[in-house]
Amino acid sequence: RTMPLARPTRQIPEAAWTSGLREMTEPWKGAVGCLGVAVFFAMTIGIISWQALEQSPEEWVLRGRTGGVLWERRRGALLLRALPAGRMVAVIAVGGVPAAEPPPPRDRCWHDRGQFCYAWEEDAELRLSLEPPPAPATECYGVHWTPLRPDVMLKDCFSMANVSWYGGASVRAQRWPLNGAESPAQPFVSGDFGKNPAGYGPVLERYFLGSTGVTVTVAPDVPLVLSLESDRHFCLQTPAGSDAVSLRYLLCVSQDIAAAHRHVGSQLAGQARALPDTALLGSPIWRYYGPAGSAAKIKRGLRSLVKKLKRHHLQEGVLALGESSTAILAAADHVPSERRKRHNSARAWDPSLIEPLQLSITLSPYTSIASPLFLRWLRDGQAASYCLSLQPRFGDCSVPLLTTWKGRLCARLNVTSELALSWYLARAQRLRQALGAAYVVFEGAEGNVFLERAVPPPAELAGDRYTAALAAALAVLGNATIISAGAGSSHLPFFVQMSPLHSDWSHAGLKGLIPSVLHYSLLGYNFFIPDAVGGSLAGDTPGDPELYVRWLQIVTFLPVMAFGTPPWLCCDAWV
Repeated sequence: RTMPLARPTRQIPEAAWTSGLREMTEPWKGAVGCLGVAVFFAMTIGIISWQALEQSPEEWVLRGRTGGVLWERRRGALLLRALPAGRMVAVIAVGGVPAAEPPPPRDRCWHDRGQFCYAWEEDAELRLSLEPPPAPATECYGVHWTPLRPDVMLKDCFSMANVSWYGGASVRAQRWPLNGAESPAQPFVSGDFGKNPAGYGPVLERYFLGSTGVTVTVAPDVPLVLSLESDRHFCLQTPAGSDAVSLRYLLCVSQDIAAAHRHVGSQLAGQARALPDTALLGSPIWRYYGPAGSAAKIKRGLRSLVKKLKRHHLQEGVLALGESSTAILAAADHVPSERRKRHNSARAWDPSLIEPLQLSITLSPYTSIASPLFLRWLRDGQAASYCLSLQPRFGDCSVPLLTTWKGRLCARLNVTSELALSWYLARAQRLRQALGAAYVVFEGAEGNVFLERAVPPPAELAGDRYTAALAAALAVLGNATIISAGAGSSHLPFFVQMSPLHSDWSHAGLKGLIPSVLHYSLLGYNFFIPDAVGGSLAGDTPGDPELYVRWLQIVTFLPVMAFGTPPWLCCDAWV
């Protein structure tokens, strides 16, 4: 008997169903796993992005009433902003510390809301503080960096982006504003362009004024190095190799640049301004460059110059003798009285020789080592009392510190010695009376001879304290004094002799005259004597008629007009 054929039931066998499902779900498991990993990464990136966007790159570290200081993480910089609008006032890039490490929210001075303190371990400590303002509308912040290791050099750079800076130091090719100036890092000390053309000039102050209404003033006892990088920044830093020197300065913010200078810059001198002899404002200065080999030659040269001035109807003003001519006339005037009678006073100076013109004489704090005066000091063991000297280490005698002045090896007056200052001032007063001089010019007041010789200066002569001490001593001579440098002495009754310029159209010549005038005036030295018409640096003789006349036109509007080359000796009859 045959069995009937079974009908197909269309059911998958159990074993076939299980194996088929397993084969079908394997790709889906991989896809789900990849999707999970992608979602995890997306969430991680989102969280990081959210944190980056949510957490500002700028963080307040010290906040005042009208402004405050922030820390910018990205470039490691201090930001000074004015409130309430948050206007950017200054950007200060921090050097000498790992700027990539931002100060944490915690503040070591958290108990004092007027301070912020933070230390970069083993590098430096920063202390910011709110300081008493000079005026109600101005707010000031003290910045104090302290190195924690002797080899740490502190350096803060002030950005020139969107800020015009003024003040500070004069340079050979003066710019206005300071943004266009260039200078390598060097001690912030006044100098002589004749000795060091790349250095800083004879008038400077530790004061910088920004167009955003910010001022930067550096404490006078801080050893300071300044560098200028054109259109980028200027940097304040501590000297290399110094042992743990702090960097301290004061930031002040005002409503605008005029208010900032009125509240801070005009108070630099700290004392009421005394006026110099304003009669000089109406007296052209005629510098004598004639024969100077002897007193007789000088007198003949002066007589000749006076006759020519009268012939050209220019018989008013001041005849200015240089240092060499002054020394020759002084030596002739101090011939002993017996010899003077025997020589019928032929060598003595007679002030009526140049009437109606007045006379100015020139002195400096330098003494040639070949002069009888210096040799006498050495013989009497008084050189250290009258001259700057190197102090002995092991009880030896002091050695005079020698330097060059106008091509001669010289010693410099010791302004820390009462004996030396009394002698110097009495000598200046005696020469002024003996020669009948109306004015006395003091050259060579600028510079620090210790730094020039790479010798650490004593504390009382650090920086520009020599210039300041000499200027303060010369004030006893009265207001008919002209000095070649200014540093912390704008309140004294002096005229300041501006640096010589090249006889050309460059920024080292005529083009630099107006920027220099603005620089001197900003720092408080409003009574100045510009260089001679046409320029006088390095014996330059004006030869361009147009340059000479343009120069004459400019100085017409300045306090004093000086001539080295008289108009009739320049160029042609048209001049």
